Amino acid sequence: MTMPDQPASAAELEIVTVPCLSDNYAYLVKGPDGVALIDAPEAAPILAALDARGWQLGVIMLTHHHPDHVGGVAELRERYGCPVMGPKAEADKIAAQGVVLDMPLDPGFEGGTGAGRCRVMAVPGHTLGHIAFYYPEGGALFTADSLMALGCGRLFEGTPAMMWESLQGLAALPDETLVYSGHEYTQSNAAFARSIDPDNAALKQRAEEIDALRSQHKPTVPARLGVEKATNPFLRAGDENLKKILGMAGVEDVEVFAHIRKAKDRF
Repeated sequence: MTMPDQPASAAELEIVTVPCLSDNYAYLVKGPDGVALIDAPEAAPILAALDARGWQLGVIMLTHHHPDHVGGVAELRERYGCPVMGPKAEADKIAAQGVVLDMPLDPGFEGGTGAGRCRVMAVPGHTLGHIAFYYPEGGALFTADSLMALGCGRLFEGTPAMMWESLQGLAALPDETLVYSGHEYTQSNAAFARSIDPDNAALKQRAEEIDALRSQHKPTVPARLGVEKATNPFLRAGDENLKKILGMAGVEDVEVFAHIRKAKDRF
């Protein structure tokens, strides 16, 4: 299923959520410069979403090298002849997946106009070269497997310090920003979050809303960044109340984050 329309803070950007594989999401972003695709787990559902709207794909934008984010690129590029952008730091790893980047991106690069202006942000942790795509005027942030709804990606390549710094950089963006992450993991993330933060009323309410959405097979993303900051334990590692609950009062924030990440790995 797709989610054709998003809240007003993404005004001037039409964003379509495209479920792929078993639990991935790709995103079509239509703005003043045309249609972009953020990550390409598989081609068929993305092609169907484009065809249903009569859209022509203009560019593919990759966040990192994992196969479940690049697997559909070859077929989509063959169909549309569109360029592929992605993290310069992972160009070799992406090439190993059979995808050559037409435009390797460095963090800090900006392109596009108006609501379609996009900034590349470095978010290492899940992988070393992982990037996020932020649309300041469009109010949208595409984080893939860095910041996730009520969670964050596993540290396959990076360190806790890397991921904590990445998350802090994302958390500094405006609270009304809509966060579009790469997987439908929110229900299990909510169960873990409630296990370590049981008295968080905002989290309890959000978990109930998530259960209702999933009972109807609806996506739980996007989520507003302000809601993430109030409910996502990986963003709250510096919160003194949560530290007390964890028995880690006075411990450095990054050490608390590392503890939470290890606990989630075992959950």
